[in-house]
Amino acid sequence: MTKKQRFDFILNYFASHQPDAASELKFYSPYELTVAVILSAQCTDKRVNLITPAFFKKLPDFKTLSKASAETVYELIKSCSYPNNKAKNLLGMAQTVEEKFNGQLPQEINSLEEIPGIGRKTANVLASVLFNKAVIAVDTHVFRVSARIGLSTNAKTPLETEKQLVKFIPEHQRAIAHHWLILHGRYVCLARNPKCEICKISKACKYFEKNL
Repeated sequence: MTKKQRFDFILNYFASHQPDAASELKFYSPYELTVAVILSAQCTDKRVNLITPAFFKKLPDFKTLSKASAETVYELIKSCSYPNNKAKNLLGMAQTVEEKFNGQLPQEINSLEEIPGIGRKTANVLASVLFNKAVIAVDTHVFRVSARIGLSTNAKTPLETEKQLVKFIPEHQRAIAHHWLILHGRYVCLARNPKCEICKISKACKYFEKNL
């Protein structure tokens, strides 16, 4: 099977069986998604969704957050991983959006990456989910799953994986492909014990081929 055939098979399967795949983070505005994605780094979506209701009730927008104290933010997110660092990033993010972007989250990747707490992965998530940009965000799940099933080859960094994926994933599928790969990694292609016995794309998987 060629790489193109592998991509075609996997993308066609997901398009048919998970046409409405989306983020499991709960949000209702660009502000809420930005906060949730920053919190989700090395933390489960389930945990983030437990934290954010109280957070958004007390700090409902960029302006309110930008004026909050580090102690207030920390107390609201302390059950999340790395709360000190994330509190700092959240405050810096809100202050930068208010001061540099007039309180509006920018749509361009380069501008998003200028904001504290927003690296390339987060910028791509926001650009694709909020602004329908044809980009694919590579987090730990996407990085691992892409390498395991054979969508990426010898990629040493998320950026290398991203560059390989966009060569074969059509523009109109890049945003949702991010969710397909995340959900596949979260529920089927687990890091330690992949559930190959129930996997529906094993026919096109390099890992499965090697471990028959």
